[in-house]
Amino acid sequence: MYEVSRYQDVNLGGTATILDAIVNRPGMGLHKIVLASSRAIYGEGKYRCSKHGIVYPKGRSVDRLKTKMYELVCPTCNAECAPEPTSEDSPARPLSFYGLTKQVQEEMVFMFAQTCGLSAFALRYQNVFGPGQSLSNPYTGILPIFSNLARSGSPIKVFEDGQESRDFVFVDDAVEATWRCLASESTAVETFNVGTGQRTTVLEAAKEIVQYFQSSTPIFITGAYRQGDIRHNFADLAKIHNGLDFTPHFSFREGLHQFLDWAFAQPEVLKGYESSLQEMSKRGLLSA
Repeated sequence: MYEVSRYQDVNLGGTATILDAIVNRPGMGLHKIVLASSRAIYGEGKYRCSKHGIVYPKGRSVDRLKTKMYELVCPTCNAECAPEPTSEDSPARPLSFYGLTKQVQEEMVFMFAQTCGLSAFALRYQNVFGPGQSLSNPYTGILPIFSNLARSGSPIKVFEDGQESRDFVFVDDAVEATWRCLASESTAVETFNVGTGQRTTVLEAAKEIVQYFQSSTPIFITGAYRQGDIRHNFADLAKIHNGLDFTPHFSFREGLHQFLDWAFAQPEVLKGYESSLQEMSKRGLLSA
């Protein structure tokens, strides 16, 4: 949220450069574009209200977060609602500038694909993880952060109440879904979710990592929250299953253990995490 120009330059400027090349070189033989998109486009995604059925909350109010009321509420009656698997026909309501650039990126690719007579797929990856993931970048995800902390015996601080959840998809499954798009003979312009269709709480992930390393690392539920964080997400995979015959093969635990096996063999890396929290706090994006 505080590197606006960088996201614009990379996600939008970079895409524009590629599209320029496509449009201005009509004889290059290109017939398909596969875009690495993101579930961040959905924002909070799909929920169910006991009274009003399927709803799409826009986000959580600071007032509720301050009083440690973390769950989403129905936009009509303000009653708490339950997360549902988010499908590709859900409205785009990004809560971060990153998510907004991915939405615009999709629209750019689809517009040019249709204009140039190309096929295009946008893959809305959920939380991808696995061997080879950066262990030094504090913005790459919680699994490398927690693994670093557990290996060093440092405390793990979990935001909110620890019950926020994510759809963690192992990198091999993400690659398989991507390959199926490349290999498909379809000439469509389509979006597909790529995930497991299951959600794992952040607290469950932290406990699994600590147990794997047999670490004495304490886990603290801090109640802190970050602006732009979603509460829950997990993908509806019906469309990619029907369209590309894709089914994920790795459970979260199986994939996590492969990632941790790899991470354990790497040099310990523990830098940048605390400074990243300080940067967010200084800009008013992280609150206790």
